Amino acid sequence: MKTTSQIPSTIETRALAPLSEMRPTTLDKIEKAVRKVFAGFDSNEVTMVQIAKSANVSLQTLYKYFGDKQTLFYTIMDIVLGRLAARIMDHLQGIDSVQDRLRKTLWVCFDFVDAHPDAVMVLSSVSASRIRNIAIYENKELIGAFLNVLEDGQKRGVLNDTVPLYILFDVFMGFISRLGLMHIIRQTDTPINAEFDALFVMLWRAISKPDV
Repeated sequence: MKTTSQIPSTIETRALAPLSEMRPTTLDKIEKAVRKVFAGFDSNEVTMVQIAKSANVSLQTLYKYFGDKQTLFYTIMDIVLGRLAARIMDHLQGIDSVQDRLRKTLWVCFDFVDAHPDAVMVLSSVSASRIRNIAIYENKELIGAFLNVLEDGQKRGVLNDTVPLYILFDVFMGFISRLGLMHIIRQTDTPINAEFDALFVMLWRAISKPDV
């Protein structure tokens, strides 16, 4: 009988099975397990055995579809963020006002914080040098759409145009990341979107063109 430690080396010799062959309910259980386990332990201490046990799936299943812990982690996080990206893209449609588009984007992101605090905690632990291993961060359609909103705001004279476009992007994303993470760490009883109006005013003042 093969031991647990022998399983990875045997699986690595053949291609991974496509996720499309996995039952949606099984993938959902694995996603929830990854978010739960990585949010509760240091990533270096997490094992495939822990994830399999939490998801109530076999260890062989994890190796069959993911191959190793890092691939499992980045694949699942990409799935989680992919759903968020789809919501953002959907909410950017049909809105002309730059302010309204940014307002809706911020609301969707904070709604994600309220709905998936474990995922936010997990993502906050990913080092800057490894963040691009999560494919959605390289999604040109999503990033391009968001940058187009900011660029449109500069051209219309409503967003600060004295700084490069990427500065506005970093301020916006930094606002979400910091507030979202600290909201979870402080274990605040009320959802972060309960203070949405005041928070958006603060963000808008930070990125809008002075005197607008």
